[in-house]
Amino acid sequence: MIEIHKSAVDFARQKYDVLVPTMGALHAGHESLIKIGKSLGTKVLVSIFVNPLQFENKNDFANYPKSIEKDVALAESAGADGVFIPNKEEIYPGKVNEVSAGALGEIYEGKSRPNHFNGVLTVVKRLFEITSPRLAVFGEKDFQQLFLIRKMVKEHGLPIGISAAPTIRDEFGLALSSRNVFLDIDQRKSAQVLFRTLKKSSIDEMKQEIKNEPNFKLDYLEIIDEESLSKADKSTQYKRGIIAGWINEVRLIDNMRVSFTS
Repeated sequence: MIEIHKSAVDFARQKYDVLVPTMGALHAGHESLIKIGKSLGTKVLVSIFVNPLQFENKNDFANYPKSIEKDVALAESAGADGVFIPNKEEIYPGKVNEVSAGALGEIYEGKSRPNHFNGVLTVVKRLFEITSPRLAVFGEKDFQQLFLIRKMVKEHGLPIGISAAPTIRDEFGLALSSRNVFLDIDQRKSAQVLFRTLKKSSIDEMKQEIKNEPNFKLDYLEIIDEESLSKADKSTQYKRGIIAGWINEVRLIDNMRVSFTS
């Protein structure tokens, strides 16, 4: 039976070698992270904590979907051995030692969501400190986040491996996200434009695809170097298309490896 932990004190005696950090509202994408974690380690811990530091909008934080009972059931069925459900005081018991994402945290998502990545890195580092995993698993869907977490681990000399999990999509290509629950049927259909855009074979075709979907408001679309987050050029070995925008008030992001730069 899965173990439920609510206190950081528990981890002085209970050891897990793999951590899957989440904000809850678990879905098949999270399930894949847990299964990957289980294949790479012996005991997997899933953390569920809606981190206030990474929300620039208080209403977005307050309305973030919560489903603890369902989350615990999904985590258990996916093979997790424990779930950590701390309150804010457990994560931030005193003064918050904020981790800076630096200049790379201020572009793309960071430009539209100021201080977002500082909040992400701060909570991830804190979870690492509390649970002391050997390995942590994150999804490629949040590619900029994944890059910055890897950078933080290296710069801080943390003895933790970071494993990347492929983006999980629905039958129409829409990347699974906890925010998708806010989309109605028609909006989900409109949201498929992100996947269609990333599947195109040139930036011009991408831009045209976006123009063909009036319900999608584009924030950014770039072809980047996976190893630096800088804009890709002809010499870039590994290129990735990244896209973000809104369907009504729901923010959606996606990314995919591509083979072109322009």
